[in-house]
Amino acid sequence: MRKLLFYIFLLPLLTYAQEYKLWYTAPAQKWTDALPLGNGRIGAMVFGGIEKDRIQFNEETLWTGSPRNPNRADASQYLSKIRSLLAEGKQKEAEQLAETHFMGLKTPEGDQAKWLSEVLALKDFPIHPAFPQYDDQAWPMMPVPSYEGWEAIGFEGLDGAVWFRTTIDIPASWAGKDLILDLNRIRDYDMTYFNGKLIGSTRSLDPRKYRIPAELVKAGSNTIAIQVINFFDKGGIAGYKDATRAIGIYPATQPDRLISLNKPWKYKIQDSNPPAVARYQADYQPFGDLKLHFKNVSNATHYRRELNLAKALCQTSFEANGIGYTRTYFVSQPHQVLVVRLEATQKASISFEAILSSPHQNTTLTRLDSQTLSLAVQVKHGTLKGTSYLRIETTNGKVETENNRIRITEADNATLYLVAATNYINYRDVSANPDTRCKTTLTALKASTYDHIRKAHLQEYQSYYQTFNIDLGTSPAEALPTDQRLGRFGTVLDPSLMALYVQYGRYLLISSSRPNTRPANLQGIWNDLLAPPWGSKYTTNINAEMNYWGAEVLNLSLLHRPLLKMIEELAETGKETAQKYYQARGWVLHHNTDLWRNTTPINASNHGIWVTGAGWLCLHLWEHYLFTQNQAFLQKTAYPIMKEAALFFVDFLVKDPKTGWLISTPSNSPENGGLVAGPTMDHQIIRSLFKNCIEAAKILKTDADFSLLLQNKYAQIAPNQIGRFGQLQEWLEDKDDTTNKHRHISHLWGLHPGNEINWDETPAFTKAARLSLIYRGDEGTGWSLAWKINFWARFKDGDHALQMVKMLLRPASGAGGSYVNLFDAHPPFQIDGNFGGSAGITEMLLQSHTSFIDLLPALPKDLSQGNIKGIKARGGFELEFSWKKSALQTLKIKSLAGNVCQLRYGDKVLKFPTQKGSIYEFDGQLQKQ
Repeated sequence: MRKLLFYIFLLPLLTYAQEYKLWYTAPAQKWTDALPLGNGRIGAMVFGGIEKDRIQFNEETLWTGSPRNPNRADASQYLSKIRSLLAEGKQKEAEQLAETHFMGLKTPEGDQAKWLSEVLALKDFPIHPAFPQYDDQAWPMMPVPSYEGWEAIGFEGLDGAVWFRTTIDIPASWAGKDLILDLNRIRDYDMTYFNGKLIGSTRSLDPRKYRIPAELVKAGSNTIAIQVINFFDKGGIAGYKDATRAIGIYPATQPDRLISLNKPWKYKIQDSNPPAVARYQADYQPFGDLKLHFKNVSNATHYRRELNLAKALCQTSFEANGIGYTRTYFVSQPHQVLVVRLEATQKASISFEAILSSPHQNTTLTRLDSQTLSLAVQVKHGTLKGTSYLRIETTNGKVETENNRIRITEADNATLYLVAATNYINYRDVSANPDTRCKTTLTALKASTYDHIRKAHLQEYQSYYQTFNIDLGTSPAEALPTDQRLGRFGTVLDPSLMALYVQYGRYLLISSSRPNTRPANLQGIWNDLLAPPWGSKYTTNINAEMNYWGAEVLNLSLLHRPLLKMIEELAETGKETAQKYYQARGWVLHHNTDLWRNTTPINASNHGIWVTGAGWLCLHLWEHYLFTQNQAFLQKTAYPIMKEAALFFVDFLVKDPKTGWLISTPSNSPENGGLVAGPTMDHQIIRSLFKNCIEAAKILKTDADFSLLLQNKYAQIAPNQIGRFGQLQEWLEDKDDTTNKHRHISHLWGLHPGNEINWDETPAFTKAARLSLIYRGDEGTGWSLAWKINFWARFKDGDHALQMVKMLLRPASGAGGSYVNLFDAHPPFQIDGNFGGSAGITEMLLQSHTSFIDLLPALPKDLSQGNIKGIKARGGFELEFSWKKSALQTLKIKSLAGNVCQLRYGDKVLKFPTQKGSIYEFDGQLQKQ
């Protein structure tokens, strides 16, 4: 008994054989080299520069947009016709009708015609800027071209009308000939002039190859002027994606004689305030930058930059002029502050300037006192605004504020405290005062010392981090910087990099999803772009869900709460969408949402009308219950929301006239094949929801009649089908293309994260699903690779799963992989691959989605030894186990709920009752110790 009590006390307090770190021998050169910090609300990317350092920061509630109703009032009037067109095989007609009448309402658009007429009228130019004689000597220079827009070369946030000018020397032999000006793409609208004459204009991303009439061409210097108009997102002269291809001029009959125009051009911003562009949903926004300019640290040596996952601390260290410097960065949850600590081995050695800035056009910087600056930002065309305070405290030295920057001279050490807040309260209320919030936080900090703040940060952070440990063995590669390990991982055995990646996934979730914050979005809480990829919002046809695949199994159940809270909010907003679009009860969610909890179809009808987002999210409610066995949560929160989602499908499903099955229509198989009736994924999700509702009602002893209704409907839903190639069909019809390598493999949802397809109960469908995955191929974008790791683990093919891990952990390219800081590369950066990949590695070591807890179900031969502590299994169990020479050695199981435990290791099965709070020990043969 005393031994049992000892283990009960010991299990949550794990000890660590390894302290996992990401580390580098050079500062970050670009954003995806920088190291992430966060407390769930404030995120930061630390570059670790020596003479010039940058800390780019975010606050999770700074988004575009405002509270609004995006539901189209008359959408349901067109539902029957859309269904009929799909039943008749008229997909394009159905998509066109849906595009016009069934998509969500966009935000109001500004008067583009008026603004455009004004910028084209050139009222602010005394002489036309395209004329060769125009004086452009005072114009600055911009590199041309930039395929990813002028934002990629330092002009983040620039929209509007911009003039570009350059000259080109034309050979005498070209005079009197028609020439071609090849600019390829311009983003988005151009008026292009040659020697003052308009030679072309295009309002799209179509390639530009403008003919220059011979009469305009002269030997010697010629002037090219382009008015570029960009309303939103990427702008400028883009040129070719293939950087080896230059834009330029050539004779119409001699394209091989091109004179390159790849060079700096002169530019002038004519008008940077275009009218608002209508948008379906909002974008997550960057907040600002803290830049530090240091003195007397040139010629640095012994540089090291690291992120300590066990402590959530970034640290940069180096030597300069015989002095050692250390810079420590962290974001504290207890004190809600970003902290930068600057220290040196010699007194009076810290001298620098601190500068606050923001990419937002509407930005105000204010001096509050000699130690404190305030940065205020207002989101363009939106209702949200934010304030950030920076305060610097020193030991000795001189502190002064000049030109809205804080200057520190010859301090022994310095501590920077940065706080940030917005006016957001919830998706309906934006009445908070960010300035007051910052003052309150900063005032509270004055009662604490740096040491106290750091200690509180570590204690709070480690209460999450120290619930789990993983050790997959060591290798000589551990002595290498992380970027070098990443480059070698595909060819050199480095199992501890996989363990580090699992802990990094946990670290990122802790940093971006604390209780009482918003859930991690497409980029967690890290973003430096005003127009981030896919809005950096919540894509609910896999990406938002993938972010939380590891929350329960990796012992971070509390960090699941932000997603579960968002589901509660979506269940409210989704009720109106269900009624307005489908005349149905319950709630519905389509393939995206944002801070304002929009649930309508967006983007385009060929992929935006996907009705099972609510069903998929409800799986997270059920999984949270399965792992925690919290019946109060099931009764008060999970089941009522699940029931409402099921009610929607009770009303929504219709009988297919050809087969007699109940099918989901209209919908799509994300994001492949367009608008259809009866995609396999939908039916798998709906069956899972119905089954889980039935089980929940049984546990809660409620809703017997509703359970019978769901059982009846469940039996009628179109089943999984095996097609003519032996594949699991993706659609109702057998129309799969075995050469299709699409990144989504949606029809395998029933294998993972669902569980209706498995080797125990449905071996034929499991075999067909495996064949589908083989046809789809191994390659994919970052998150797709992560999903495939989980699929191969569920197939119990550890070696193939490991091959997918190697593809995920390879240097980023157009084929996915990972950036230097191990951020997942879609590309560009999406954090879902990090979360899905870390969950997938864990799925190789433990599975509990069937009636068994499977130990080492997909162990690759290259992971022949290891141990794991604190891993969770469904049914309310926490495990610790080790293996050597690919064989299980020891096992401890803690019962958190007192349920029957059924273990399986290879062909050994053990089923036994448990008592809540007790720990059970076994050897590698599942013999009780």
